[in-house]
Amino acid sequence: MGDGPVALMRQLHDEHAAALWGYCLRLTGNDRARAEDVVQETLLRAWRNLPALDDAQGSVRSWLFTVARNIVIDDWRTKRSQSEVTVADVPDGAGEADRTDQVLLSWVVADALARLSAEHRAVLVECYYRGLPVAEAAERLGIPAGTVKSRTHYALRSLRLALEEMGVVA
Repeated sequence: MGDGPVALMRQLHDEHAAALWGYCLRLTGNDRARAEDVVQETLLRAWRNLPALDDAQGSVRSWLFTVARNIVIDDWRTKRSQSEVTVADVPDGAGEADRTDQVLLSWVVADALARLSAEHRAVLVECYYRGLPVAEAAERLGIPAGTVKSRTHYALRSLRLALEEMGVVA
C-alpha cells in the first residue's frame, strides 16, 4: 500500500473513508456522532493491526466494514448503550419492544445482499424490499418479466448460500 505506517494510513483513509463513513452512518441509524466514533475506532484498530491489512490476505475494505459492524454490535450488547439517554431523546414512558434482533438481522441480510451480483441484488430489492409485482419490477429494471422471475429464483439461492457462508442457519 505505501512506504511507511503514516503513508499507509493516509492511503487507507483516502481510499476507504468515504465509503466507511456512509456504511457507519447506516449502521448507527443516521446518528452522525456515533458514526464518527465508529469510523474513528475502526481506523484506530486498522492502525494497530497494519499487518492484517495486507492486500494479499483479502479485501481491506471488507476488513474495515467487518470491524465497524462488530464495533456497533458490541456497543448494542453493552449495558451502557441500553442505559444512556441522549438529551434529544427523552423517554415518553411507553415501553417500546426491543428491536435489537431485528436490527442485527437486517445488517446481516444487508451484508449478504452486498455479496450478490448487481443483477441479483436489483431484482430482490425491487420484488422484496419495494414489494413490486414482477411486471412492475421488469418495467423498472428494463428487462422481461421472465428474466425477473429467473433472476429472483437464482438470487434467492445465492442469498441463501451467502447467509450460510456467514454462519446464518435457517
